[in-house]
Amino acid sequence: MKKSYILITLLALLLAACSSQAEDDEQHEDEEVKGIQVDFALPEEGEVGESVLLQTTVTYGEDELVTDAEEMTFEYWNVEDEDNTVHVDATNHEDGTYSTEVTFEEPGTYEIYAHTTARGLHSMPKKSIIINGEEMEHHDHESHEDTEEHEHEHQHGFDIKLNPLEGITVNQEEDITVELTMDEEPYENARVRYEIILENNEKHDWVETEEVDSGKYVASYSFKEAGQAEMIVHVTDDTGLHEHEEYDFEIEE
Repeated sequence: MKKSYILITLLALLLAACSSQAEDDEQHEDEEVKGIQVDFALPEEGEVGESVLLQTTVTYGEDELVTDAEEMTFEYWNVEDEDNTVHVDATNHEDGTYSTEVTFEEPGTYEIYAHTTARGLHSMPKKSIIINGEEMEHHDHESHEDTEEHEHEHQHGFDIKLNPLEGITVNQEEDITVELTMDEEPYENARVRYEIILENNEKHDWVETEEVDSGKYVASYSFKEAGQAEMIVHVTDDTGLHEHEEYDFEIEE
């Protein structure tokens, strides 16, 4: 009788353990089924100099809109120049959609990743777009309509100061620093890019900077050949600011 009781008790414990494990497995499977879905909307074609909307809708599971993604960044590049990629942060509209606008200055085929991190998961769908038209001149980055808008949005009191570029030699890594001010106060949280053009070279290198201090933006760059160089500092931000300043300097052997 005692042995039968012990056997029955052990059998009951075993059944309980199996049931618990089955519930854990089922819950784990449900968690595995859930994931983030990124619906990346992108037109098939665009035009040089015209704004292109990049937009995603992010959901978790079947239909839960994600309004608090940890990361939503677009990375794009011309397929003829894969080493020169550009990263742009998207605006969170707090309704599950994220977007930004990009203006392409050269024709060609561009590939774009929509880097998305949410709920501890990462997704990076990729799409491509064909940009038609003629390459924009580096000294004329805007159409007439854009120029009028730029003049309208010009910020009085805004200043771009480039730290002196002297004694620059070929293949030497240089920290290029600009300081932005508005009414003599540091201007923070801007997007600053350097467009670098070397003499007798049609290729334009685009370099993203990092804000290392209040209003101070820095990027490293190594010049591959000697000669006259031009650099255009482009400044934009979420308020609609769009400023640029041109600088000329010499690269020594």
